[in-house]
Amino acid sequence: MTVKIVTDSLSDITSDIAEELGVTVVPLTVFFGHESFLDRVTITTDEFYRRLIDGTVWPTTTQPSPRVFADAYKKLAEETDEILVVTLSSKISGTYESALNAKSLVDKKLRIEVIDSRTVAMGLGLIVIAAAKAAQNGAKLNELVDLMRRAMLHSHVVMYFDTLKYLSKGGRIGKAQGLLGSLLSVKPILTMKDGEVSPLTRVRAQGAGVDYLYNFVAGFNNIEELAVEHTTLPDEANRLVERLGSIFPRERIYRSTVSPVLGVYAGPNALAVTVLEAVKG
Repeated sequence: MTVKIVTDSLSDITSDIAEELGVTVVPLTVFFGHESFLDRVTITTDEFYRRLIDGTVWPTTTQPSPRVFADAYKKLAEETDEILVVTLSSKISGTYESALNAKSLVDKKLRIEVIDSRTVAMGLGLIVIAAAKAAQNGAKLNELVDLMRRAMLHSHVVMYFDTLKYLSKGGRIGKAQGLLGSLLSVKPILTMKDGEVSPLTRVRAQGAGVDYLYNFVAGFNNIEELAVEHTTLPDEANRLVERLGSIFPRERIYRSTVSPVLGVYAGPNALAVTVLEAVKG
């Protein structure tokens, strides 16, 4: 039987990619006051960012319950006896704990391995895609767990933020806290380090931020997968993809819009690139 892959919606894997690769995506929840929405399921990215920018209610989020993960496991048990679950960093969400605790709610003969990716967005998405491709090619669960452990060391996400207001208010600012005193005109460039948001540098304008993202990717010579994503900058993201076509085949660059739940913390006008280096066997 083929190993089935489960992740969460903060992997930023689109529904098309999930369907093509047979990945089950468990959604987190975003709240606007008393209204609740399943990430990318009952609210679209366009609707979310419209409400984020124009609305007066500050959104909040929560992770899936163990029961939600358990239901996903039980459904997949009809097709397989081995499941690999890869979640966003446990340092910024309780999703990993929910996925882990869900194992005790499944009484079927089922082997489930749960991995804390220690990253987020397409930093998580690209390693999940790698796992799904390997599973389709016949890799067994032990091989996939080993692949994920190695791929985590080779997945690099760099994010341009227009402001740290959303990240700070949402309590997910991590080691970027020290940037809060910066001048308002300064735009932060952040990454994920040891499972937390961590600062890289600051730029004065969006154009300089885009140049930084391009130069970051250009610094690699062994790119296996590449992704570009944004919150509310589709045109800028498309132009960046075109530029990156001189480094990596454009048709192979994954494009995504940052999920609503992650958008609560990223805010509008954010842009990110993720590089997955080739992982040696």
